[in-house]
Amino acid sequence: MDLVLASASPRRLDLLRQIGITPAAVDPADIDETPLPRELPPRHALRLAEEKAAAVAPRHPAALVLAADTVVAVGRRILPKAEDEATARACLTLLSGRSHRVHGGIALAGPEGLRRARLITTRVTVKRLTRAEIDGYIAGGEWHGKAGGYAVQGFFARYVTAISGSYSNIVGLSLSDIGAMLDGLGAQA
Repeated sequence: MDLVLASASPRRLDLLRQIGITPAAVDPADIDETPLPRELPPRHALRLAEEKAAAVAPRHPAALVLAADTVVAVGRRILPKAEDEATARACLTLLSGRSHRVHGGIALAGPEGLRRARLITTRVTVKRLTRAEIDGYIAGGEWHGKAGGYAVQGFFARYVTAISGSYSNIVGLSLSDIGAMLDGLGAQA
């Protein structure tokens, strides 16, 4: 059975290739990603992954569709994808000197109504950042389009003092979990 990746993220595609999975197609979902009123971060991540899989599955009825979503959260607060410097700066200031959680939702949809979903949570601790460190990171531009305003796989790794859980979940897709989900379905990588 072919695997279709319902994501435009080049990081997710690279992560899959890292474990020997090359999707037959990449077909991003186009859904509204606005949090629902009072929706908690873990539920938000899982709901979006499930909605993305459900949106793309009808276009590939004989395939297994993989969708994912990553949410960076401080407590009950969902941090946005940083699209401008002000947002990135606000996120980094909030993350400075504290721990936060990265919630990864993974969903699979396939023929005959097959549906599987999993939530993965990773705890990340960031050192107290100086104004100069935040300014330097902002100037580098790595934050653009990243949930929470940072990319752990890049320069920002210098500021991460601890990770508890899946590292690849922070990047965009928990490889051990997707591997286990595919194995559980008897799908070959």
